[in-house]
Amino acid sequence: MTKSILASGALLATLAASGMALAQTAIPKQTISAVTQPLPTSAQYTLVDQPLLRDGLAKASNGQITVQLSSHAERNLGGAEIVRLVRSGQVDIGAGTLTTLSGDVPLLDGIDLSGLSPDIGMARKIADAMLPIANKELERFNTRLVVTYPFPAQVLFCRQPFTTLSDLKGRKIRTFGNSLVDLVQTMGAQPVSIGFPEVYSALERGVVDCAVTGTGSGAAARWPEVASHISDLPLSWAVAGYMVNVAWWNKLAPATKDLLEKTFAEMTDALWKLGDAATRDGIDCNIGNKDACKIHSLAARPMTEVKATEADKVLVRQIMESTVLPGFVKRCGARCGTVYNEIVAPISKVEFKP
Repeated sequence: MTKSILASGALLATLAASGMALAQTAIPKQTISAVTQPLPTSAQYTLVDQPLLRDGLAKASNGQITVQLSSHAERNLGGAEIVRLVRSGQVDIGAGTLTTLSGDVPLLDGIDLSGLSPDIGMARKIADAMLPIANKELERFNTRLVVTYPFPAQVLFCRQPFTTLSDLKGRKIRTFGNSLVDLVQTMGAQPVSIGFPEVYSALERGVVDCAVTGTGSGAAARWPEVASHISDLPLSWAVAGYMVNVAWWNKLAPATKDLLEKTFAEMTDALWKLGDAATRDGIDCNIGNKDACKIHSLAARPMTEVKATEADKVLVRQIMESTVLPGFVKRCGARCGTVYNEIVAPISKVEFKP
């Protein structure tokens, strides 16, 4: 999987060799600023952003394009600032989870509600279907999405053993986004909002009993050092997006824009494939399954995998329909319920009932 993602970067070089790449004189010399993943150690950053966005654009443009690439951690960002940074032109390209960005654009939360997509295939169908209307909303902020992608399945990491979701009643669980708060509260647990960089110490000190993040994201952040059990039940996919400043985008030379669009399309496919592969890989790395751990780092202190029961899968779906979805519409407004029923419900098979 790792090799296939890295090899996909050869597409831009192939385009140049075959004469499809644009001549150097057609692309003005320029520097593009991009702030993408939470950590520089994340697979999305090392396997996609660096080879395709940073190095691939430089090579395909014959050195005319330089991408100044950095992670949220390197810029001391929490992630919620991305829309404002891109809108103001402080960065040209910014990426963040849609749930986090929904504070500025509430409709974005409806793309990845907790419990909405039990598998990554459904998550992509919903993201693709919602992209046009999401961009209509984002135009008000001088931004638009050019790439959507998932992180690995968002699952529970806990300091103490558990076997089913009912065991989590009363526990303090780190959450992010409103729909995950609704899900955790309905399960009988206590949601706690903590930024991703601070979760390791919160688990270590017992400030929280459990935390939700991607299987691979937890591996990259060394959570197995401070948590003992990991669930395999996807609560969401932390669907994220790369967005551009519209004013900046509209001023780009046609050749530059064309090359960027090809790059964004390649990144989209690579990131969805990575999200799929990284989900199981993250679990295997966290539980110390050396032979199956190919993308992330093998945990020095292996965790215990907690396999979801059918009852837990049904419970998450029921909470999504009875609590999470109505909560989203209440925050976002009646129009969001209409949009959901028109675009998402035919895919999810769960309808919002006013």
